Amino acid sequence: MPFVITSLCIADYSCVEACPVNAIGPHPDDREFRAAEQLYIDPAKCIDCEACVEACPVGAIFAADRIPPRWKGAIALNAAYFSERRND
Repeated sequence: MPFVITSLCIADYSCVEACPVNAIGPHPDDREFRAAEQLYIDPAKCIDCEACVEACPVGAIFAADRIPPRWKGAIALNAAYFSERRND
């Protein structure tokens, strides 16, 4: 089960640097980075290594199967962010 970034995210980029498979975006060089309210994890690329969880300074990242009920909507938001980019 992939990991999910919730709205607790402060978009500080530490998780992006920690991810060994480039599954987190947007990247600082992406045009939408400055406007992003949070970062997202691509469920198709995530390898469940937990590197992002350890790197996150605010505890915004959870395993999708253990995400608190309050942030269940983040699962769809993370998937949708990358799905929209694949369809562009």
